[in-house]
Amino acid sequence: MKLRKTFGPAAAALALLVSLGHLSARADEPQSPTGGPAGEGGVPLPPLNSWSFHGPLGHFDQAQLQRGFQVYREVCSNCHSLNLIAFRNLGDPGGPGFSESQIRALAAEYKIKDGPNDAGDMFERPGRPSDHFPWAFPNAQAARAAIGALPPDMSVLAKARSFSRGFPYFLTNALTQYQEAGPDYIVALMQGYTHDDDPNYNEYFPGHHIGMPKPLSDGAVDYSDGSPKVVAQYAKDVAAFLMWAAEPKLDERKRIGFRVIAFLIVFAGLLYFVKRKIWANVHGDVAFGDH
Repeated sequence: MKLRKTFGPAAAALALLVSLGHLSARADEPQSPTGGPAGEGGVPLPPLNSWSFHGPLGHFDQAQLQRGFQVYREVCSNCHSLNLIAFRNLGDPGGPGFSESQIRALAAEYKIKDGPNDAGDMFERPGRPSDHFPWAFPNAQAARAAIGALPPDMSVLAKARSFSRGFPYFLTNALTQYQEAGPDYIVALMQGYTHDDDPNYNEYFPGHHIGMPKPLSDGAVDYSDGSPKVVAQYAKDVAAFLMWAAEPKLDERKRIGFRVIAFLIVFAGLLYFVKRKIWANVHGDVAFGDH
């Protein structure tokens, strides 16, 4: 009983300390040249965004994924590969929601190197839904020779890129189920080209010098759903698409997790009442001093 009485104040004190630490950390954060909070090396921390897939009940916005795929296809695929994603994945539940006919038509627009044939030669054929997205370059050496650097594959880029905001953010992130550091970083990076006289300067890239010149500009991608045709919208849409590419089963995983937690709560309640029922007589005997 004493443990129960002391646990409440202790938990409240811990919450107060975390809150105070949160406020003091925000005040003491190093500042970037732009005036915002900075991380290691004076690089600004990417701003946090609002995402439809945030939290245990979040889910991907299908329209946003379709726009993000359009940005990837028309802009990013000129350099970056998407090796782990097949055309058919675009029709998976929780994804962009393309129909089977749309996927077939899309795949057929690509030429896939296949073979060898009966004569032992390699050949090209139209893509199939089971094929993975082809890369614009035949190999890494060709990519380096063409653009001077090796563009990273985008299949898991949204999970591979991250940043740390330090104490006590890792505690609050655990409580709020914050897992969107990668998409936040991608959005910031796409909008981080702040020096017109240096096309490779990026405010959010470590060292501020990135091998990729500014890839997006207003009006570069023609949306048909009425969404703004500006860099900020392009960046957020393609970041959401890349998050889906890295976590294509995210919606399913959250649904299963919610059901498991709900089951465990009900199961724990049943166990508690069964225990009360079984031990009710024993507790009553002990309370009245019977042995």
